[in-house]
Amino acid sequence: MDNIKQLLDKELKYRDTIVELSYDKPDPLMVAKKYQDEYISLICALFAYGNAHQIVKFLDSLDFDLLDQSEDKIKKGLTKYYYRFQNSNDIIAIFIAICRLKKEFSLEEIFKIGYDKNSDVLEGIESIITHILNIYDYKSNGYKFLVGKELKKDKNNQIKLIGNSPYKRYNMFLRWMVRYDNLDMGLWKYIDKKDLILPLDTHTFKVSQKLGLLTRKTYDLKSAILITEKLKEFDCNDPIKYDFAIYRLGQEKII
Repeated sequence: MDNIKQLLDKELKYRDTIVELSYDKPDPLMVAKKYQDEYISLICALFAYGNAHQIVKFLDSLDFDLLDQSEDKIKKGLTKYYYRFQNSNDIIAIFIAICRLKKEFSLEEIFKIGYDKNSDVLEGIESIITHILNIYDYKSNGYKFLVGKELKKDKNNQIKLIGNSPYKRYNMFLRWMVRYDNLDMGLWKYIDKKDLILPLDTHTFKVSQKLGLLTRKTYDLKSAILITEKLKEFDCNDPIKYDFAIYRLGQEKII
């Protein structure tokens, strides 16, 4: 594991620069950083699936000022927008839901409702999802995919590690909000970065297997937790600092 740590530490140092966020090397974080706003960042994270160039192109086209406008203006302003699994009604719905939430809470406050129970970021993620779904009554397959489902739990009301997705987009959003370096924004002040979970996507999943950080073959929440536990052996206080480096190693086909 020492060789792997040396590799990741070297890659981490190389990647921890704003140069990593450019139109030549697009990432949804580059759009979120323009605004330094937790709610805009959440929207950027929720649409962060698919081709990176297309994600950034779509996010750049959105008028985030609509989040402070009336719901009628939101509907009018987004009527012709769509992105992959989301049609215009889905995009309008997430803007209206976020607009309503902004008027009542900070997103960190919503997250802490769940997180404070046991320093559990999964409970915090569920709190965000529940608030989004409850504040605006809208249902569609595209919206369900975008916002996500409440996490599956066992008979003791404990979150199941097997049977739940890795919740990659939410965990990536949390990395942006909680950590602070040349990439991540660190807008939240009351969440401990040691509690974060790796935002597991296809790149980090495959690279983690090849590096020996994961032996499981199932892409799920348990795998994200297991890789996170391995990364804690390298840095118990900030294990997810390695996420972007691992991601780039896979995206750029270095490993």
